[in-house]
Amino acid sequence: MKKIFILISAFVLPAVFSSCKKYLDIVPDNVATIDYAFRLRSTAERFLFTCYSYMPALGDFDGNPANAAGDEYWLPVSTGSNAWQIARGNQNVVNCYMNYWMGTAGGKDLFEGIRQCNIFLDNIDRVPDMQPAEKQRWAAEAKFLKAYYHFWLFQMYGPIPLIKENVPVGAGPAQVYPPREPVDSCVNYIVQQLDEAAAQLPDKIENEVSELGRITRAIAVSVKAQVLVLAASPLFNGNPDYTGFKGPDGRLLFPGAVSPEKWVRAAAACKDAITLCESQGYRLYTFNPPFFPYKISDTTRTELSIRNAVCEKWNPEIIWGHTNSMASTIQSRATPRGLDPAKTANSGVAGNIAPTLKIAEMFYSNHGVPITEDKTWDYNGRFKLRTGTHAYRYDIQEGYQTAALHFDREPRFYADLGFDGGIWYGQGLFNDNANLFFVSCKKGQPASAQNQSSYSVTGYWPKKLVNFNNVIGDGNAYTTQNYPWPIIRLANLYLLYAEAANEVNGPDGDVYRYVNLVRARAGIPAVESAWTNYSRNPAKFSNRDGMREIIQRERLIELAFEGQRYWDLRRWKKAVSEMNKPITGWDLAQEDAAAYYREKVIYNQIFTPRDYLWPIAESELLSNKKINQNPGW
Repeated sequence: MKKIFILISAFVLPAVFSSCKKYLDIVPDNVATIDYAFRLRSTAERFLFTCYSYMPALGDFDGNPANAAGDEYWLPVSTGSNAWQIARGNQNVVNCYMNYWMGTAGGKDLFEGIRQCNIFLDNIDRVPDMQPAEKQRWAAEAKFLKAYYHFWLFQMYGPIPLIKENVPVGAGPAQVYPPREPVDSCVNYIVQQLDEAAAQLPDKIENEVSELGRITRAIAVSVKAQVLVLAASPLFNGNPDYTGFKGPDGRLLFPGAVSPEKWVRAAAACKDAITLCESQGYRLYTFNPPFFPYKISDTTRTELSIRNAVCEKWNPEIIWGHTNSMASTIQSRATPRGLDPAKTANSGVAGNIAPTLKIAEMFYSNHGVPITEDKTWDYNGRFKLRTGTHAYRYDIQEGYQTAALHFDREPRFYADLGFDGGIWYGQGLFNDNANLFFVSCKKGQPASAQNQSSYSVTGYWPKKLVNFNNVIGDGNAYTTQNYPWPIIRLANLYLLYAEAANEVNGPDGDVYRYVNLVRARAGIPAVESAWTNYSRNPAKFSNRDGMREIIQRERLIELAFEGQRYWDLRRWKKAVSEMNKPITGWDLAQEDAAAYYREKVIYNQIFTPRDYLWPIAESELLSNKKINQNPGW
């Protein structure tokens, strides 16, 4: 068993866990490490923060596998992202990319994180200078983290070993090498741990700024909802692709039949989470600051409501913000270099994470339906040229020629995406009836490629991730308003509940209500009105299958660029269809608009059925004969 622990700085905003040194470095000679760690409240707290330190670095673009491993972004060829190697079809069993099973190639060792949580749970009662209530709360935090790390492994690898307690010193091979447990056993154990943790956690952090980011009951019940929706989804609920898949001990690892009851359980968990979160004051964010010295249009206000639901730290929609992974460099990578034409030489702005063209097409029309369904929207003419007029001035630069694809789209399209000719509100310019920054990225223009690594390979940028108060300065200065990465927003819970409730009873008033709450904040009509009046399939929302498709698209749009799409496509078993489409963008080598706006294939992505579950490294299989490889690997 490892006895090296990491000393982590306390939760203080805007700082994050920043200092990393071996715990043994501060332990006096001849003192047992565990005894020393739990001799005082202060040292026990450091150990608790060690447990937190294994959290995946979701606010770091390369540390979040859902960013680059899928089809939502594409990168310059010079980029060395481990997750992007997965998207390019290079995952393997020898040196697995983003290996969270063993903690290599971009992944954290989550099994080691679980062991550290177990050490904490075994020893917290020994601390002399703590009250019982505080010990219970800290133990609940560790128990939550233990459950979350199991969940994170489960969503990647499927059936996993459950490390319920640490192996004692001197244990034999039968204890040292645990087998993988069946899907339902994994889910039930994770949920049990979350329930036990939730009972001892505060509902919400109140008035203690230094504790923001620590686990609450609202976080625990929200993660429980995510776990049960995942378990009810096609990937794990009676998936015929894994029929007969057994462990070396002969036990079936996947359920053989679809269980509708799993959706019932998931819907109940989602509703419970919503009820608790709303009772604690969580609500959908809208931009309405107590003081804002600029008059802005309703268009800009709606788009700021969308952007700031992510970028305004600790806004009332954020249920779980990741203080151990602040959104800092990801904002530089999401901002076009050359957005300010006077500062194209500023290398503090990288602008090299590029949403793909199919993501730009995914967003709705201004009528709130897909552009392929809107009977008033010319889908076949989407690559034709149009010129920005005064009527579109808040979203498209007046007099600028751009693609028809960029006109008459929903507010989330303009809030989420930077594109050639698109207005970029903020960055020091706040009067939206005066000159604002806009993107110009055809060859030779300010936001075009400055070198081999600081440009968008598709012609799009994820504006949603960039705080509007950021400022591109002189030299290489880029002043960013950093924020804790939003792991769970209330909008996510609303859409999870709508999805589960639709599977249980089909579309009803409750299903429509929660989807429409999200759509209303986004500035688009309710589902019933939008499809009835504008869709070529006006009755789509009235049946379970049609509403499922609507809800799934709503999730992909509302949670775009937040690390959700990759996991959702997998659990819905839609990755084989979506991630086998070509990755495309605009023809960046062209100066002329007509030539630039030609769809260009950047990469022919391949996703096979084996990719739904990640491979286990061969070295691990050689060590532990009780586990076997995932199908297809």
